[in-house]
Amino acid sequence: MVLNKANVELTLSTLPIPVPLSGQVLIRVMACGICRTDLHIIDGELASPKLPLIPGHEVIGTVVSTGDKTSGLHEGDVVGVPWLGYACGKCRYCSRGQENLCDRAIFTGYTMNGGFAEFMVAYSDFCIKLPAQFAFAQYAPFLCAGLIGYRSYRFIPVEFSKIGLYGFGAAAHIIAQLAVMQGKKIYAFSRKGDDAAGKFALSLGAAWAGGSDESPPEKLDAAIIFAPAGELIPKALSDCDRGGIVVCGGIHMSDIPSFPYSLLWEERQVRSVANLTRKDAEEFMAAAIEHTPHTSVELFPLEQANSAIRKFREGKIRGAAVLVMAPGE
Repeated sequence: MVLNKANVELTLSTLPIPVPLSGQVLIRVMACGICRTDLHIIDGELASPKLPLIPGHEVIGTVVSTGDKTSGLHEGDVVGVPWLGYACGKCRYCSRGQENLCDRAIFTGYTMNGGFAEFMVAYSDFCIKLPAQFAFAQYAPFLCAGLIGYRSYRFIPVEFSKIGLYGFGAAAHIIAQLAVMQGKKIYAFSRKGDDAAGKFALSLGAAWAGGSDESPPEKLDAAIIFAPAGELIPKALSDCDRGGIVVCGGIHMSDIPSFPYSLLWEERQVRSVANLTRKDAEEFMAAAIEHTPHTSVELFPLEQANSAIRKFREGKIRGAAVLVMAPGE
């Protein structure tokens, strides 16, 4: 499925199977999740994508062949391909462990073709070798929703126990389960009037669920904002206790309205999360193996990508939407 320009539907196209370059592997795609970031790219909210572009960066697939200078992967290995497709390893960011901020980073499904396809290429060093229990379409959301949710969550001190999640979608429903299994109290905020989302959150162990216009029954230690709504930042600050942290987990957000300094005072913090690192993937997969969070997904064949995107955009997906490339996967 190809994006030829912003704000138009994807085009079902027949293209040559890509050839892996040095350091790359050819992957037969099993499944690819649809992420909120894909919508931001398709809707023109993220500037300068590669065009034409095959979107998709929550990929599970099998290695078919390798180019030269690849390491660690072999034909038949099941891998995940995340948003960070390549980092140079040499710039000042990479040298201090911040490859997510690399000067020459390449991003899957944005500046290189992604997984809304039957075949794709990826840099072997940035693929994630998956354990057998995750080699199924239902786990495709782990590759971004899970990873970004985890990176956002890890910025919250371990001693903080009361955590608000604003926007209860793909990322929130995964990280909520991990947090509950680790003894945290989760407070889930969804769109005003979205009772189904609240019930979904409670079914996954949330201590409380309500609309984004409501206040939790007690002050929060921290909050993670997954919804791309800037107005939620002052709301989350007002919900947080002294010393609280508000983590913004999205790549795009609407403008943040002005708010009184009193909301930030008493050492509250606001921080963003950009992309992910391979270390995040290692830590998240280890946690997922230990706790095995359930993923709520709705599966669509590849050719129905536009229908799936519309349904996702309209908030009619509970959990995550996943494109499946072959029947029965």
